[in-house]
Amino acid sequence: MPKSQRTTYRPVDLARRHGLSAQAIRNYERDGVIPPAQRTPTGYRAYGEDHMAGVSAFLALAAAYGHGPAGVIMRAVLAGDLDTAFATIDAGHERLARDRATLSAVAAAADVLTGVAAGRAARSLPVGAVAHRLGVTPATLRKWEQAGILVPARDRATHQRLYTPDDVRDAELAHLLRRGGYGLPHIATVLDQVRDAGGPEALAASLSDWGARLTARGRAMLTAAARLSAFMSLEK
Repeated sequence: MPKSQRTTYRPVDLARRHGLSAQAIRNYERDGVIPPAQRTPTGYRAYGEDHMAGVSAFLALAAAYGHGPAGVIMRAVLAGDLDTAFATIDAGHERLARDRATLSAVAAAADVLTGVAAGRAARSLPVGAVAHRLGVTPATLRKWEQAGILVPARDRATHQRLYTPDDVRDAELAHLLRRGGYGLPHIATVLDQVRDAGGPEALAASLSDWGARLTARGRAMLTAAARLSAFMSLEK
């Protein structure tokens, strides 16, 4: 469409359409996440359909991947650097896939945590006793500690490792996941989720919400892809 016939928008028009302030639109232009505005003969900004689509694409990308990656994607597209744009999108999808794998591992752990808790130690145990309980070597437990999977305390007098009942539970859970083929970094992430949730019961209760958030992120990525594609078609 010739520029003389194209629809023009003021900053406030773009802002109202997207629930933003006019200053936010100017900031997006300043930050390079939407194309530069045309200027009227009197010096006012004049935006077009490409700017409207650009704001929509950026907001959708921010919802799906975060504001930082969304900015990288939009600036790369505007610069014609599609490799960087698509690599950033790919990294977001890889992160979602890892999060789904972690959720699956935590869900599997939650299914057995009740059983683990039922047979948990009633008192703190030294490293040798925990190793014997699991059928592993003390060196294995120390390796898990180095990976951030276990965080046993130290006896004040002897400085020996002491595993509380919760530590023993974590060790048994780690052993179970290790036998299931999970790597140490993945197991460390799962155990962090267990601790952050405040125990197995709270963890189990949070799984549904966690899964819903991952699903919402996946849907947001689909929306972002459609809006970015629409924007790119206007930029050709």
